[in-house]
Amino acid sequence: MKKVSIVQAVSLFAGVFFLSASLLQCTKDGELVKNLDRSYAGGPDSTVYAAFYESNTISTADVVPDVNDVIKMRGVQTIIHEYCNTSNCHGGPIAPRFELYSQIMQYVKPGDPEGSKLWEYITTNDFDKAMPPVNSNHELNTRDKSIVYNWIKNGAKERPDLNDFRPAAIRLMVDGCSSANCHNTATATGGWARKGIIPGLTSADTTQYTYINPSTGSVTVYCQLSNQTLMNQVWTAYKDSVKRFYADTAANASFRPWKTVSTPVSAISARGPLGNYDDIIMDILYPKSVRTNSSVVYTDPVTLKGYYVRGNPLVATDCFVRRMDSTLIYRNPLTLVETSKNGSMAYDDGGFSPSEVALFKAWYFADPNIPDVWKYGIGNVGIFKYRKTNNYIIKR
Repeated sequence: MKKVSIVQAVSLFAGVFFLSASLLQCTKDGELVKNLDRSYAGGPDSTVYAAFYESNTISTADVVPDVNDVIKMRGVQTIIHEYCNTSNCHGGPIAPRFELYSQIMQYVKPGDPEGSKLWEYITTNDFDKAMPPVNSNHELNTRDKSIVYNWIKNGAKERPDLNDFRPAAIRLMVDGCSSANCHNTATATGGWARKGIIPGLTSADTTQYTYINPSTGSVTVYCQLSNQTLMNQVWTAYKDSVKRFYADTAANASFRPWKTVSTPVSAISARGPLGNYDDIIMDILYPKSVRTNSSVVYTDPVTLKGYYVRGNPLVATDCFVRRMDSTLIYRNPLTLVETSKNGSMAYDDGGFSPSEVALFKAWYFADPNIPDVWKYGIGNVGIFKYRKTNNYIIKR
């Protein structure tokens, strides 16, 4: 009797195993068929950042892109490569290829995941069409399916644009900045309201939030409006007041916002809530350093009432991007005076990653609802300068 070596025996066993697995898939039999469910339970979600490439340099990047100039997030090309374009499959001897954008797009119908062959391969329960093969034990997870699905749904573009940047950036901002003591409606309305808008607003409607800095031990007490109904009314009235006043400061002088909440709490926060897109846009157009000066900047000659709100929003010593990105230096659009400290919200409070900061900037400079003066300054002279190179971001 001919002897069989251990190596030959192992090889023979492996061959039989893989052949059996292949036959199992082809004959659509066994437990794999009974328990198979490759469907995607999610749906369209524009807040999911879904791009084709893993790395995308934003349009306003420095000559040599800085750390906050590149969005590096898991992309469709990487997902398809990991699951389908391996050396023993579509990246090797098996056609078709799934590597280049042009190759993958042959199986994609932009805007219609359900009508795209690529999506069918990923989610079908048909063993003959399933990709990757079910017996490979290499199924796409829910997160990866979500990226592929939303990339196709959003148009299957080779490079992301405003429609990809904005929803994802706003979601990050809302989730990351509306904490208990930060940019939420309770804190904002506790410190600011327009006189006479909400009758009967008293200290009984407020509470306080005490924050102890874990690094320094310093204590800050924030005034917050606890009455939910009044909270929404006050913030809506305050935003209306701000927008009306700055639309025409002379004609709408009576709408100049005024501090009205008096409580036993010593510290009053003037941070505006960042709870939605409209809140964030208002914070950009009328920065808190303009709306919340630390001392009186205007006294009504008739009532002798002191106001803390500046008349020109462009005299801001602070702005949205300054608080997001430490690689940029901001200068006042009107006086061109530079601000030394940058990135305080992104690194001290929010803790956003470099890719997330890049995503914010990509949205900010692409959004037409943000005027050019808050992107490039008056006359396109530039108000954001890269620290490393001293290059200003200007409109090209």
